[in-house]
Amino acid sequence: MDFSKRQADPRRHIVGFAVVVAFHLFVVYALVTGLARKVVDVVRAPIETKVIEEIRKPPPPPEVVVPPPPKLEAPPPPFIPPPEVQVAAPPPAPTITATTPTPPPAPVAIAPVAPPAAPAPPAPAPAPAPVTAGVVCANYQTVMGDAVFPREAKTQGLERGEVLIQFTLAPNGEMKDVKAVRSTNPIFTRAAIRLVGEYKCQGQGREVVVQVPISYKLE
Repeated sequence: MDFSKRQADPRRHIVGFAVVVAFHLFVVYALVTGLARKVVDVVRAPIETKVIEEIRKPPPPPEVVVPPPPKLEAPPPPFIPPPEVQVAAPPPAPTITATTPTPPPAPVAIAPVAPPAAPAPPAPAPAPAPVTAGVVCANYQTVMGDAVFPREAKTQGLERGEVLIQFTLAPNGEMKDVKAVRSTNPIFTRAAIRLVGEYKCQGQGREVVVQVPISYKLE
């Protein structure tokens, strides 16, 4: 069907016009009869509103912690004392008592009394300490000043020597027991004994031990 022909059909225009006229007539009728006012009253009627609250569930009850049941321990057994058993003591055995005769006392021997011990001899008096020749010999300084180095020691290449001479001075001033207590060489021993023989010493009323240290050094 051609669309242009359809638009040019006059019957369609008549139907549309009739519908518009009918609508306007209905509006006029409603205004005249008050139908529109009733509609407005219906619209103006109060509208009842209800607020429906949400139904809340009650909170759950708190959990009750139940304590664990107590441990039931068996009671200790009652104490039963052991039965007392009486043991009869055995009869005492027969004893044999022997009587030993007491021997007669032995004769007392009388020992002879020992004579008193002889008193111990007195301990010897300690030896007097040695003195120096300078104390008892008047010419000690002069003799020692004239001492010379032994020629024999010089020949053997010795440069020094040490000698300690000891002798006993009698109460009358006599020299005896002249000897070397210590010496580094026999050459110095002989020279020292000859040197000590030149001393002139005075007696001290008792025997005196005299020591003379002599040093030799080659200069």
